[in-house]
Amino acid sequence: MLKRVDYITDLEWNRFLDFSQDLETPCIVINPYTVKRNYIQLRDLFPYAQIYYAVKANPDPAVLTLLANMGSSFDVASRYELDIVLALGIEPDRISYGNTIKKAKDIAYFYEKGVRMFATDSKEDLRHIAANAPASCIYVRLLVENSTTADWPLSRKFGCHPDMAYELIIMARDLGLTPYGLSFHVGSQQRDIGQWDEAITRTKYLFSALEEDEDIKLAMINMGGGFPAPYREAANTLSDYATEIKRYLIDDFGDELPHIVLEPGRSLVGNSGILISEVVQISRKNNTALNRWVYLDVGKFNGLIETLDESIKYPIVTSKDMPGAKEAEVILAGPTCDSMDILYEKYKYRLPVDLKTGERIYFLSAGAYTASYAAVGFNGFPPIKTYIMPWDT
Repeated sequence: MLKRVDYITDLEWNRFLDFSQDLETPCIVINPYTVKRNYIQLRDLFPYAQIYYAVKANPDPAVLTLLANMGSSFDVASRYELDIVLALGIEPDRISYGNTIKKAKDIAYFYEKGVRMFATDSKEDLRHIAANAPASCIYVRLLVENSTTADWPLSRKFGCHPDMAYELIIMARDLGLTPYGLSFHVGSQQRDIGQWDEAITRTKYLFSALEEDEDIKLAMINMGGGFPAPYREAANTLSDYATEIKRYLIDDFGDELPHIVLEPGRSLVGNSGILISEVVQISRKNNTALNRWVYLDVGKFNGLIETLDESIKYPIVTSKDMPGAKEAEVILAGPTCDSMDILYEKYKYRLPVDLKTGERIYFLSAGAYTASYAAVGFNGFPPIKTYIMPWDT
């Protein structure tokens, strides 16, 4: 049986239950104290790094305001996220336009708002930056293969080969831009710490080659995100990641490290949220079927898209959980009339056999990529609501 206390303390759980008992499902409840605790831990373990929170993970204004007050900078993926961040009074020099896929007019919009840091991975995008954000700092994203070791891979679509990165840095200089650094992302929920080693080695090669051959001295490495949140499948502690990554950096760069940037999202806000769902229906496909189908009022299209291919396996508890309760395997599915809306079928969760329609199921570690990933009206279901639990942060 899943031990809830492995993910959330009794104190936090009881305060959550008191706060959420009258909320209509489905919804997400965020504990800001957890966000603060995660930020402090990351900051203390990587004292040499600047943190740029990945806004896409959870753009709730309360989360952004809390992180801004703690000193975080922000990785922004679109002009719409930019508007949210700027509306909170966050200065543009604390913002990076980290999306390599962007319209020329959006580059101009960021520049007009005061942003001067842009990611790129292609010649066309670089020309657009030069034309619409002159003299800005650019960093080139490297292509990193992580499809087998990250629960949510980010390879193939983003980044470029080191040879092209080399060319783009030279091209940026020749276009009047400031070649500032390199970036990579080892994949979201990356459980193999060694992936950072290979990526850092590539950046060192390019740093040295560009300085020796072109007299271009890069100053920054953006190591992206990838640190895990606590889901059902085990991962190393953040302290383990910090120790190993520091060792990789020193092995390649010695004691004079470049400016290091981190872009955490999931690891900062993942375990701050609990998604509350209600059982809509329980059925079997025939009289002798071994597994019950448990249909919930939340699914792939209104908060749980990361169950696609059963990639992210959330810790799940129910209102019937108790020591010694009889459990059986179930198939979990969402409420929409789309056959894709099955959450877990191969990976079998075990839920109480006396679970009934109308009772609640709680998805723990659901603070990242849930509300921000939900459809706005598929089958007429409205976007999932987020509530911030009062807590003296």
